[in-house]
Amino acid sequence: MKRSLIPSPWILLVLLTWNSIGRAEDPVSAGPASPHRQLPGAMHGTMADLPRVTVGLKDADIVGGDHRALQSAVDYVATLGGGTVEIGPGEFRMRDSLHLRSRVVVKGQGTNTVLRKERAAVSALALDGDYGEEQITLAAPEGFQVGDGVAIWDKNASGFHTTVARITGRNGNTFSIDRPLNSDCMVSSGARAATVFPVVSGSHLEGVRIENLTVEGNQDENVPLDGCRGGGIYLYRCPGAVLDHCVVRHYNGDGISFQQSNDVLLVACLSEENAALGLHPGSGSQRPVVRDCVARGNGQDGLFLCWRVKNGLFEGNTLSGNGRYGISIGHKDTDNLLRGNKVLANGEDGVFFRNESQGMAGHRNRLEDNLIADNGVKVPSAGIRVRGETGDLVFRGNVIRDDRPAGAQRQTVGIRLDETVGAVVNDGNRIEAASPVDDRRASR
Repeated sequence: MKRSLIPSPWILLVLLTWNSIGRAEDPVSAGPASPHRQLPGAMHGTMADLPRVTVGLKDADIVGGDHRALQSAVDYVATLGGGTVEIGPGEFRMRDSLHLRSRVVVKGQGTNTVLRKERAAVSALALDGDYGEEQITLAAPEGFQVGDGVAIWDKNASGFHTTVARITGRNGNTFSIDRPLNSDCMVSSGARAATVFPVVSGSHLEGVRIENLTVEGNQDENVPLDGCRGGGIYLYRCPGAVLDHCVVRHYNGDGISFQQSNDVLLVACLSEENAALGLHPGSGSQRPVVRDCVARGNGQDGLFLCWRVKNGLFEGNTLSGNGRYGISIGHKDTDNLLRGNKVLANGEDGVFFRNESQGMAGHRNRLEDNLIADNGVKVPSAGIRVRGETGDLVFRGNVIRDDRPAGAQRQTVGIRLDETVGAVVNDGNRIEAASPVDDRRASR
């Protein structure tokens, strides 16, 4: 007689109950509400004190003034299951990222703790870099050192195809790197390498928190790095990460970029005078919360919702003086609430919905109680412009105006709706413009 392999109902009940208890107590799922838990499923009770290490120019557990001292502190705390690294005042010279680790909190002293990107070395590749290869051969290797962060790309391998790695060894003008190339980088397509990287970065991590840290990107001495793979602070697949009172300025790329990272929280962060985007949630980052942040004077958009940013809350932020749009929304960016923001004196439209087809457009977004003023510094613009087949939008309780003297006003349209735009609710907005609503749908 064969014994049944199906467990009895009682055993199933016990297993399900045990599993649910395990999930309830798991510190990763509990997130920031459980600061005194370390490793997932740790077999001990909640601890009152966790590891704490100080690092600084003097009077610290680890004394040093560059990325190696900072990384030593972070890695040591990570080996103990998590805790806090406190960075003292001073300027720290960065030839590689500060690589974050799971369940490690990094705290600085606000504007007194500065992580400064060092001057970049740049070279063309002397040999093709093949997909999957873990070395590069440079035409001009001067300035490249073992331990440096490095980016490799060509005109066809940019964006997410750019490789950002670390140099692990050298043999003449050939350098080994710690990860395989993401794509072919061909000499015939202008393949290059440069010691550029995110100043602070995290990849595939949980329980990350950064507080009171300032990043100086040293834009004038560095070549650009695409925001899909870099930024002053850059996160990739880091669910639940928290950035609190961080400052990023003068980076030759995006200020703060997080990609494929759900439930990220940005609070009271400042991104200013960076070459590209100020704040860049993207590539399927779900449920972001960006609150009380400032993005000003950046070369492109203040807040750029990239692809598939959904169910986010963007509240109480100031997006001002940026080179292109204050806020840009587009490819599958749906179901977001933008409330109580100030969108001021940006180069083109204040809030811009990008030109997407019906299936790809940024539907069901709500703009409520925002101040949208004095935009169109570069070209005559609208307070809000909607392009493509975007629909089911709600604009409620916003103030849209231009406070500049007559003759200097360039935000000439309050709300502009292109011919193909879908349903839009315009409710209780106070609009002061030469053309309050330019609705081109009537011409269809």
